[in-house]
Formats: sequence, C-alpha cells, structure tokens
Amino acid sequence: MLVEDNPSDLELTLHALRHNYLANHIHVARDGEEALNYLFGRETPAKVAPSLKLVLLDLKLPKVDGLEVLRAIKSDPRTKVIPVVILTSSREDRDVVEGYRLGVNSYIQKPVDFEKFRETVRQLRFYWLLVNQPPPLTLRHTA
Repeated sequence: MLVEDNPSDLELTLHALRHNYLANHIHVARDGEEALNYLFGRETPAKVAPSLKLVLLDLKLPKVDGLEVLRAIKSDPRTKVIPVVILTSSREDRDVVEGYRLGVNSYIQKPVDFEKFRETVRQLRFYWLLVNQPPPLTLRHTA
C-alpha cells in the first residue's frame, strides 16, 4: 500500500516501483482517511486488509496525518504486524522520534535525485518483500 498525497511524488514512487517490478498490486491512498478506510474495511464492512505486505507512508497527509495512520495501524491487533515504512521528505528529528515511538519499522527520507530515489525503492523491495520474513497470514490475528 502506498499512502501519498503529492501527485508528483506519487507518480515518481509508482514509476520507481514499476521499474523494480512492484506495481502489480499496489493500493494507493491519497490521504490518511482513505488509508484508514481501506486498512480497516470502513467502506467494506467486516473486511480488514491484513494481507498487506508493506505500507509506504508519507507523513504530511490531508485529513489524517501519517503519524495518526501509523498509530492506528500499530495499535490494532489486526494490522500491527504489517511492516510500515515512513517515506517522507520531512527532516524533522521529532518526526523520526515519534515515528519510531509509535512502532514504525523504518524511516526513510525521500531522496531528491530520481536515480537515488529509484535505488532506495529497489532496496525497499529487496529487503521488505524478499529478505524480510513476516508472520504467516494465518497467525497474524493471534499475535
């Protein structure tokens, strides 16, 4: 899942994901409320999105900010084991500290240079989707 409100950053991220063969099954949310609605099945009752392998989360979002989305993900037993990577342009130390305090799995500042950004996405893909071993879907609700 990609949560990004900036159209340019969204397109850049999707381009980098496509370049790294990751754009097949990406749900895009353009604000924090849309992300929470999808994650917790607020638009489709009784459906939560625990099968997500990764959430790429911007911080500066309309309606509900990224830290509130992170807080909701990590405080709900149905979603708390989903890896969340903050991918943001924020350089604020308080954002980094608060992100980790709330349980983010990784905090990455978006590189300005496109090639560096594409390499960052490649490394994200390699680690979080190929190297990292998440708990089996059948055990996620019992943790």
